[in-house]
Amino acid sequence: MPVTSVIAPDAPARMGEPVEPTAMLRYLEALGAWRDARRTELDELDRLALASPDAAALAPDVTLAMALWQAVAVRYGELEKVWDSGRVGLVERQRLSALVWGRLDAAGTGASLAVSLPEACRLSDALAAQLRLRLSLDPVGLDLAAHLRAMRATLERIRDLVSAEPAGPVRDGGAARLGRLERRLTELTGKAQRGADVGGLVGPWETDAAVAERDLIVAAATRRDAERDRARAEARRADLIARAEAVARTADACASRVRPAPTLGIPRVEALGPVPSDPGAVVAYLTRLDAVGRALAQAEEAYSAPLAEVDRLRALLDLYRAKAEATGLTTRLEVREMYRLAGAVVHDTPTDLPRARAVLAAYQALLGDASIGGTR
Repeated sequence: MPVTSVIAPDAPARMGEPVEPTAMLRYLEALGAWRDARRTELDELDRLALASPDAAALAPDVTLAMALWQAVAVRYGELEKVWDSGRVGLVERQRLSALVWGRLDAAGTGASLAVSLPEACRLSDALAAQLRLRLSLDPVGLDLAAHLRAMRATLERIRDLVSAEPAGPVRDGGAARLGRLERRLTELTGKAQRGADVGGLVGPWETDAAVAERDLIVAAATRRDAERDRARAEARRADLIARAEAVARTADACASRVRPAPTLGIPRVEALGPVPSDPGAVVAYLTRLDAVGRALAQAEEAYSAPLAEVDRLRALLDLYRAKAEATGLTTRLEVREMYRLAGAVVHDTPTDLPRARAVLAAYQALLGDASIGGTR
């Protein structure tokens, strides 16, 4: 059975922009058809690859293609669930956009590759085309014009990927590869127009173009991951600085209101320095920020707990006083004196916590004893 290749549909909207229901419906229908056709294609390519003399060399690309398909299929199921046959409001439309353009973990790729749904589909198209070429399933001589059209389309996709990259080594390298591919395609087209047999030139060009496109897609996904990590680190750092200031205020209040006050140190987020620009260093920086966050939580608990206990002891004193009044025990001198002593200790600033606990326990015990004595 001949293997028919398919091309993924264009995705609707953009990141952060709610999808339009009509465009989303068309996309889901086209993506569902692409998913089914790509699975059929990959099954046939897998069968042919296993029977090929180069089975071992083809296995990594087949595995990656299958993993990408699985990731897309899972995300398609999530889209269908949120779409709910078109019963969507603004919240659901925003959620659909996030599912289309957000991170899609392609498990099993061997490199923890994280790409968006459209990128995964384009990468799947490039891998399928490369596998078809390596398995010699697209004889050039049958339709050279169609091949040249597909090659020009591939070149334009690569051009778009290069232009989307910020200035730097990745863009420079991609531009250089694009230039070489463009020159080779121009020479190849010229030879074909002069009647030369270019079948042997098409295959290597398509292989190089597929690799270039795949590398640029992966680079774009990696760059966006790094940008997200850096933004997360910046936000986390700012949050921890504000939190550290709040913990410091709590520590000051604790020192002035409670005796003995804890002496736990408060970590300084600024000691970590600014967020680094290197992606690998940002990951390590986030780990250190998490450690600082845990230390701040420990300090916050250490300083807020004594303050909360002072408030609790004062509330208990009022509660016991109300109980004494309700039961008529305030007529007893020892009850009144113990309340006066407990009030002086509990409301003293700074409050001596061990003494406050002891005097309140004694007042509670006295009320219990007096109540029992009064019933005899």
